[in-house]
Amino acid sequence: MAEHALLLPVGNMWRYLACAKSELRLDLTLACGQSFRWRETAEGHWTGVMGGRVWTLSQTDEALRYHVHRSSGGRGEPAGPRERRAGVPLHTEGSSGGSSAGAVNEEEEEEEEEEDDEEEEPVTEDTDEEAEMLRDYFQLNVSLGDLYQQWGAADPHFQRIAASFPGVRVLRQDPTECLFSIICTANNHISRIHGMVDRLCQALGAPLGTLDGTSYHDFPSLSALAGGGVEARLRDLGFGYRAPFLQRSAAQILAADGPRWLEGLRAAPYAEAHEALCALPGVGAKVANCVCLMSLDKAEAVPVDTHVWQIAKRDYGYTAGKAPKSITNKLQRDLGVFFRTLWGPRAGWAQSVRFCAELKKFQPLRETAQLKKEDEDEDEDKKEVTVAREGAKAEGSGNAKGGRNKPARHKKAKTSA
Repeated sequence: MAEHALLLPVGNMWRYLACAKSELRLDLTLACGQSFRWRETAEGHWTGVMGGRVWTLSQTDEALRYHVHRSSGGRGEPAGPRERRAGVPLHTEGSSGGSSAGAVNEEEEEEEEEEDDEEEEPVTEDTDEEAEMLRDYFQLNVSLGDLYQQWGAADPHFQRIAASFPGVRVLRQDPTECLFSIICTANNHISRIHGMVDRLCQALGAPLGTLDGTSYHDFPSLSALAGGGVEARLRDLGFGYRAPFLQRSAAQILAADGPRWLEGLRAAPYAEAHEALCALPGVGAKVANCVCLMSLDKAEAVPVDTHVWQIAKRDYGYTAGKAPKSITNKLQRDLGVFFRTLWGPRAGWAQSVRFCAELKKFQPLRETAQLKKEDEDEDEDKKEVTVAREGAKAEGSGNAKGGRNKPARHKKAKTSA
């Protein structure tokens, strides 16, 4: 297979999964810094790589629309090097996958094309599996509406932004991809991390194909990340001091039974999984919390960065004695306990909503929420004024009636005054 296969566009070949926008907002969930494999390729259309496949996602008010891109050659070899992943058939552009391609009878090819044209849409392999992959990736078994109600009842600050930031879900990512992507986030911002992860995948990941001029690659395997010369190559790609962390962490995980060791942390208690991750090069308390939350099923994990620290001080009056110059491990632990007490066992999910609302790219939504709050306060003030006026009128009316019944006393009182 050549380096890049030509992938077929979506056309009208959407498949649907029932999911209301209140339960999932693609524009918020895929762009809030959890995963760095998705881009908005057209208005409301998100294309990216997940599970060794190239997907395009969109949504209506009541459904998640999805399409898995396959090669123009139709059926072929599975994409991606990982045996545990179901493959996507890809062919190279202009070839049929072998040196005997010229021996195929042209008439037979035309007959096959006519048969394909008669079908309403091409046969799509593993459709049930793909729907299940999406349910698992977005954790659609969790009722987000119920959680928003719980968090709003416990926290007026959450309630204030909830209507403007619905459907922010925590992704359940591949642990290897999540860990090594999050290592790249140290002292970085979302757009730059996107670029670094793209370069990492292009340099070390298996090619999946080309769509609209953009090449897509699977995430690198642990073996590829731990290979000789990887550190120098990543430094050349602009990874700086993160380069040795990536190579050494991959080597350490391979020595500890590879992907099975990472995936095994899903069954471990939160504290144990967090401690194990912190033993890896380049993994501190915040990175470990991110990986625990976004790939290891630890919904109680609360990653604390500068955004979350500011939220704690500004909205909740949180103080930790003398304000630390940096976010220490102790502060990570203490704030985790604080937010778990406030939001409950899925505190990490609630934190993701609050974090999303702090991002600069989403400030227009936040300002809308603020305007709604001001309008509600203004309406409440008007109601209070109206009630006060009506009360005053009623009191005045009562006094006037009392005055007519006892004119002499009223006159005497007035004179006295």
